[in-house]
Amino acid sequence: MTKTLNFFAFFSVTIISGQIKTDSTKTKDIAEVTVIARKPTIENKTDRTVFNVANSSILAGNTTWDVLRMTPLVSMDSNDNLLAEGESVSVYINDRKTVFTGKELKDYLKTIAADNLMKIEVITTPSARYEAAGPVINIVLKKLENEGTKGSVSLTNTQNTKNSQYANFNFNYHKKNFTETLTGGYSDNTQVMKNYNENFIYENNELTKIVTESTETGKSPSLSSSSELELNDKNNIGFIFEYSQTKRSSFSDAYGENFIGNNLQNFYAKTQSLTGLNKNLGSNLYYKYYDKEKNKILDLNAGINYSSVTDTNDHLINFSANNIPTGIRILADNQNRDYYFKADYSQPLGKTGSTLEFGGKSSYKNYVIPYDYYGLSGNNWVEDLSRSNDFQYLENLNSLYANFSKTFFKKLETRIGLRYEYIWFKVRQDIGNIEKTDSYGTFLPDFLVKYPISENTDLTATYKHNIWRPWYNEMNPFELPMDNGTYMRGNMNLDPNPNDRFSLKIGLYKKYFLTASYWYSNQDYWTTYFKDGDKTIQMEENFPGKVAKYGINFNTNQAFLKNKLNVNLSLNLNYTDNSDFNAQNNLKDAKDYFTNFGGSSNISYNNLFNKNININGWFGLFSQNFGNSYGNQMNFFHNISVTKIFPKTQMEASLQMYNIFQRPVFDITTYTQLGTFRNSTKDDWYGFSLTFIKRFGNQKVKENMKTNVEKDSGGSKE
Repeated sequence: MTKTLNFFAFFSVTIISGQIKTDSTKTKDIAEVTVIARKPTIENKTDRTVFNVANSSILAGNTTWDVLRMTPLVSMDSNDNLLAEGESVSVYINDRKTVFTGKELKDYLKTIAADNLMKIEVITTPSARYEAAGPVINIVLKKLENEGTKGSVSLTNTQNTKNSQYANFNFNYHKKNFTETLTGGYSDNTQVMKNYNENFIYENNELTKIVTESTETGKSPSLSSSSELELNDKNNIGFIFEYSQTKRSSFSDAYGENFIGNNLQNFYAKTQSLTGLNKNLGSNLYYKYYDKEKNKILDLNAGINYSSVTDTNDHLINFSANNIPTGIRILADNQNRDYYFKADYSQPLGKTGSTLEFGGKSSYKNYVIPYDYYGLSGNNWVEDLSRSNDFQYLENLNSLYANFSKTFFKKLETRIGLRYEYIWFKVRQDIGNIEKTDSYGTFLPDFLVKYPISENTDLTATYKHNIWRPWYNEMNPFELPMDNGTYMRGNMNLDPNPNDRFSLKIGLYKKYFLTASYWYSNQDYWTTYFKDGDKTIQMEENFPGKVAKYGINFNTNQAFLKNKLNVNLSLNLNYTDNSDFNAQNNLKDAKDYFTNFGGSSNISYNNLFNKNININGWFGLFSQNFGNSYGNQMNFFHNISVTKIFPKTQMEASLQMYNIFQRPVFDITTYTQLGTFRNSTKDDWYGFSLTFIKRFGNQKVKENMKTNVEKDSGGSKE
């Protein structure tokens, strides 16, 4: 599924000045001049789209995860994996890469209150500075600008299928050369989800229908601290600490029926219950040297990240053909540790307008994932040592990069980059004493060029070679039961996915942007299914074959009514050629060619009736085709919020309504050599929430310090 949402916006500047009246007896003083500059909500830059949310009413009552769902270019699949322009992404927070993906990333970002956001950058063509993993999402948090203290406290009540509560606080202190930021929160939320599955096996016309309803609750405290000390006007040191945990429980009921042809063979009822605790801890110690006059920057970062999962997961199944219930209990105690050191340096080259940036990173991962497997014998759980297993993933990744940017003829802006990554990894499982060690190096070039055709027209071309590597969980061969009665297993033999992307972007009057793109890959790994006895097992598998995607994106931003009404519109059309991919993998019923459409709009009105009332609406219509999976319907998303601001008391009240007209359903069919597998998930992202916010102190903030190379992406401002 591809979604594109690019916006270019406006400045609103109001100057209030006193008049001077002079006569022979008296003179009035000049009144204070106040300049109010409002940053555009959406900025289109050469290689990225910037979503400036610092002063947006969209923040009230939301978490960082919620705002990501409404960010231009960003979408997600039914497994909560973030995508940008339909491709998997790496997520950075304040330019520091997070180690979390999928559900772990979702749980972590839901602990960060959206009120702490400055902006979200969606970098579709990242420079060599960024690690190789397709597009990049960089989440930039607020930083105090003025001396003293500021902060906020917010309380939110959300009603969807069930009721949930959230409480968050932000505290910022700055004096002379020291800055401290402290944020924390607590959530008590409940999520209800409904699933429908149809698994059809070609060989014997076997059809299994499964209906599942699950409820998950989570109690999540979180705390983060950022401390920075300015040693002098050129040297800073700082330390970032982040902690969150989720005490969760879930319960589900599933009912399955199995048919051969049109004849019912058997049926089953399954209950699943889980209790567990997830912990995430991150740290970053950094030193930054910044010579503002010479624009030289040296940035050193070192850190340790830790996460753990402790679960007890019970599955009880009653089959129609067997009066004795069967049961599986899985005990997990996963421990993940990640260590890294990173160095970045940039400086201008002479007086030619050139900039050189280079650096490197070394990281080491040690993930230990033990699973204890128990079977039900009578009323007792008995461990099956032949199926219990310890899985370990070790990785050492070292990289070096260089970017060179230069403007030729005072018009032609260029950036060329090269990154080299060398990875060594080992995967090991106890059962069978199976071990695999591998290593390889990869060169990752990128190129960007921008030329102003006229005063109101500019043209930008980009190229990027990427590589997407398997996530460690996708390589774990332990067989996990799923809530609906099927199973999931990892694959130790997954190969990385190299791919290339070209794009051509034209900007007109700094309001209208049209982008054409071409993406291709000669192999990838996707979800497939196979049968093991009477069990249906889901697994990632290598798929050879070329896939080519052609895309056209149009977006514009318009301001009306003296900049009070702001409308952003984005339209996206993608055409995918899967013919070679399907032929090489014998996907006989899959579509060789298909089209994805995406359309979305963000509409905001500020200071309605001059009563400090802000209204914001986000609307999106998207298809769901990707890889060897195809959507059975389009999804319509919408989020409408109304915020009332009380300036004298620094309070806000916000009512938010999301997907109240149509509840989103992720309905896709996956095509494999074995058969077709349909999964329809009715999400719980609908309902309304009410939020109250109390602010204190001076709310002025500034962005985290960046070099011109980082801000302008190697030579372009728009």
